[in-house]
Amino acid sequence: MAISVVMPALELTQETGKLVAWRKGEGEPVAKGEVLLEVETDKAVVEIEAAADGILAGVKAVAGDIIPVGKTIAWIISPGETPPQEEVPRDSAKIAAAARTQPVQPAPAAAESASRGAKISPKARRLAREHNIDIARVLGTGPDGEILASDILALAESSSKEAPSSDELKTLSSVARLMAERTTQSWTTVPHFFVVREIDAGPLVQALEKVRASADKNAGVRVTHTDFLVALIARVLLKHPRINSSWAGTRIRPNKDVNIALAMAVDDGVVTAVIQNADRLELTQIAVQRQGLAERAKAGQLRPADIAGGTFTISNLGMYHVDAFSAIIVPPQAAILAVGSISDRVVPVAGQPAIRPTMALTLSCDHRVVDGARAAQFLADLADAIRDPVKFVR
Repeated sequence: MAISVVMPALELTQETGKLVAWRKGEGEPVAKGEVLLEVETDKAVVEIEAAADGILAGVKAVAGDIIPVGKTIAWIISPGETPPQEEVPRDSAKIAAAARTQPVQPAPAAAESASRGAKISPKARRLAREHNIDIARVLGTGPDGEILASDILALAESSSKEAPSSDELKTLSSVARLMAERTTQSWTTVPHFFVVREIDAGPLVQALEKVRASADKNAGVRVTHTDFLVALIARVLLKHPRINSSWAGTRIRPNKDVNIALAMAVDDGVVTAVIQNADRLELTQIAVQRQGLAERAKAGQLRPADIAGGTFTISNLGMYHVDAFSAIIVPPQAAILAVGSISDRVVPVAGQPAIRPTMALTLSCDHRVVDGARAAQFLADLADAIRDPVKFVR
């Protein structure tokens, strides 16, 4: 029995997906679980596995196509089987036929040039060939609209000033283009506001040193500050369901699970990979998942489950010695936490100056979902958790 290969829905709000590449060609055998194609979503390029054993046939899409979610793009069939034939809708057939018979209309400049016989001096014609200029683009200034050499030279000079050199142009990769599009969309449509809090990170540093020793011995996993923050934030979010909610057009949608997305730098952009149900995981389990996600992200091999379902995002630039920054929200999430570096600073302790490791946390919020008071309360509870991390993460 033929199994349809459809454009999958990898995100809640996804309507279309872009086919990046087929890993198998028409007529090639495929095995269940084998990577069949790569799809670009709003967040990343992910690999889609085959749902059954068989032969790939009836491929209906090529790399670069934008395809509606749920649309059949190929079939996996048994040897000797023929892929099902889908009828072309009658209206679509009429439109296609009309398009084939519709006469091509010349561009305005070309039509104008044709109507006046494209009068051009021999020198101007030669210069146009040398500068690769279409004379249909040129409005002649000579008698009766004749195109002169000066017209060609003027257009060539103007084009050279307007067009950037090849060194200035760079084609964006899929990841970089997605990041540009989605951050622009978020920044221009989501009403951001920011709450900043500087906290004493000393207890976190001490707890991490103790946990690392036992984690290295027991599981061979190196726990990081990010892992500790994922565990603490996930547990604090249980007390603040509004921070863990999403904007759903005109309503607020509470999320039942606490799925922490981590912003990860790759060669040409940033992707967000998700640790599912982080509030239920032990610290070493979070570390193992985070490490696996980071490796797959750098290799460009994130799976659909790796990017799905994030409810809150952490962006940590502490390892780059950034003191503090503001991050852009990942819709439809309601908030993202930007984490700065842990640095020694002089702070008052019991009325006396002391040097303590401190860390700046900046919470970006969607004001449609979260107000200032809720944001402040969340940061206050998170600061309390970081003051006594072992109490929250055992």
